[in-house]
Amino acid sequence: MEEELKCPVCGSLFREPIILPCSHNVCLPCARTIAVQTPENEQHLPALLQPRGSAPPAAAAAAPGTGLGPGPAASLDSECAAGGGVDHADKLSLHSETDSGYGSYTPSLKSPNGVRVLPLVPAPPGAAAAQRGAGPAGSSLTCPQCHRSASLDQRGLRGFQRNRLLEAIVQRYQQGRAAAAAAKCQLCDRSPPEPAAVLCEQCDVLYCAACQLRCHPARGPFAKHRLVPPPGAPGPPGGGDGGGKGAGGGRKLPTCAEHDLENYSMYCVSCRSPVCYQCLEDGRHGKHDVKALGAVWKQHKAQLSQALNGVSDKAKEAKEFLVQLKNLLQQIQENGLDYEACLVAQCDALVDALTRQKAKLLTKVTKEREHKLKVVWDQINHCTLKLRQSTGLMEYCLEVIKENDPSGFLQISDALIKRVQVSQEQWVKGALEPKVSAEFDLTLDSEPLLQAIHQLDFIQMKLPPVPLLQLEKCCTRNNSVTLAWRMPPLSHNPVEGYILELDDGDGGQFREVYVGKETLCTIDGLHFNSTYNARVKAFNSSGVGPYSKTVILQTSDVAWFTFDPSSAHRDIVLSNDNQTATCSSYDDRVVLGTAAFSKGVHYWELHVDRYDNHPDPAFGIARINVVKDMMLGKDDKAWAMYVDNNRSWFMHCNSHTNRTEGGVCKGATVGVLLDLNKHNLTFYINGQQQGPPAFENVEGVFMPALSLNRNVQVSLLMGIPLRSYVER
Repeated sequence: MEEELKCPVCGSLFREPIILPCSHNVCLPCARTIAVQTPENEQHLPALLQPRGSAPPAAAAAAPGTGLGPGPAASLDSECAAGGGVDHADKLSLHSETDSGYGSYTPSLKSPNGVRVLPLVPAPPGAAAAQRGAGPAGSSLTCPQCHRSASLDQRGLRGFQRNRLLEAIVQRYQQGRAAAAAAKCQLCDRSPPEPAAVLCEQCDVLYCAACQLRCHPARGPFAKHRLVPPPGAPGPPGGGDGGGKGAGGGRKLPTCAEHDLENYSMYCVSCRSPVCYQCLEDGRHGKHDVKALGAVWKQHKAQLSQALNGVSDKAKEAKEFLVQLKNLLQQIQENGLDYEACLVAQCDALVDALTRQKAKLLTKVTKEREHKLKVVWDQINHCTLKLRQSTGLMEYCLEVIKENDPSGFLQISDALIKRVQVSQEQWVKGALEPKVSAEFDLTLDSEPLLQAIHQLDFIQMKLPPVPLLQLEKCCTRNNSVTLAWRMPPLSHNPVEGYILELDDGDGGQFREVYVGKETLCTIDGLHFNSTYNARVKAFNSSGVGPYSKTVILQTSDVAWFTFDPSSAHRDIVLSNDNQTATCSSYDDRVVLGTAAFSKGVHYWELHVDRYDNHPDPAFGIARINVVKDMMLGKDDKAWAMYVDNNRSWFMHCNSHTNRTEGGVCKGATVGVLLDLNKHNLTFYINGQQQGPPAFENVEGVFMPALSLNRNVQVSLLMGIPLRSYVER
């Protein structure tokens, strides 16, 4: 956290910090150092503002009131004109960019923290007093972090708000550090004594870790003694209120910068600044969106805490990632040594000609290992830097949250929230994944003949690794399943294609259902209410790799389907998302459903929306190649019940059987029960079974089917569970 408490100019802990308009902080003494005048008001440096290599105007040298005569500045002008002082003039050049809101300059000094500071320039008479006071109009201050320039008004640096919250945190940090440094073990024989690790409340003695084990064992009469951290030791993150008293932490409530007698009570959302009641009365914030100070304080605290949770999770992942990288280093070292030993053994077994080639091959292995080590070390350094920055920001934010000064908190809360969000966003996807693997994909082939020794080299072709099934993308819909997979990260072995295998839904043998290069595959036409096992493997020119893990997929127990426009007769008219069917012809035409059944028990219903002139619609099942231009059931590809307003008949191969009383009308419902476990077909009208099961020994693959003419309109009712009367 100490980095968050250091001034970007001087590199030391903040002293009297002020908040710049860009939400960054800077010490007040440092702000006086980097505050400069804009070029329009730099009347006392006319020669330094000229372009390089151009002579200063003659009038500028004798301009009245500038205070520049034949002195140091005039000498500098002459040196610049002669070419000897060009570098100094360049270092003091100023460029005004106030229109864009940014300012830039090229100072010649550097602060201890690496921030460049403009050197002091002789000012005209009378300007010194103004700079010591409020500051002349036209002065500007450039933020040393984001380089955004801010103009100073007549109040000068006093126009910027004092960051009391940061000042209090710095003071508390200094006190804690001093107390921690002063807490030394009181029983140590070493010189100097070791830092104290614990304080016994009963003994009132500070112990280091070694002296605690030797002089204060956790047994006997000392077992009930309470050991606490020594004074000044940092407490748990987020714990306590920093020793504050009441809402203000024991400090005097801050007063308004504009009205000294008024305390902050409201928060101006438009200006993002706390205001007092008098500010609203004066009208400056009268038309702005103003909210209660305490409510906005709690809201911003909650936002900062929420944003910190994300950074905390990323920091935890980063720590785990560092452990992974360090283990990766060890694996790379071990694997590299193994490959070297194998390579030396093979080369020593060959004839003398292999000796010269051995050195080259060892060099390749060494370079590969050094490359991997360098990549991993670069990742470790990069991740460590990010982690340190995030951890420092977290500790700083936790200290800010401890503060009970609403106005001081709200001065910096927006900027902190943005910083925390940006810090979280820097952990982009893939940032916590190793860039290299620990494996060395090098295989030495020692089989070639002696004349090929000088061409000896590593071959990198291996069997492809095990594909990883992406379970979040695997799914089932109706009687189809979709599977997705990918190769493991850091896999360099080439893959030419994949083989997807599926069992029969009854735990039988696997069969190939897909061979190709895609990593996403959908298999249609499976059994409903069945459990399928699927697995995939990859292959290349070296052979077929191992199988992936087996994934279990369950198809839908209830069929969801619509009428199929692609297989329907051209006179069939579909509407309502292909769930309603009618016909444009007076002759009977057939339409099929989109689902195919070969196993299980299935039930669906059809609602008669329109029924004119006593037609004979037919309901049932059919094969995909059923005749579409005549009544359903007249050929051997369909099994149906056709019905009028009084009676119904079963029909297959144009054979009429089982006439039953009871017909249909507008609003009637026809149910179809296909039981492929018992191989029969049963019909219902308005919930009443129409005779015994219509057909026996029904086997094969069937689709819901319907035939009708222009006098009938039927709607499909999908996803209906088996009703009690159907189950009986």
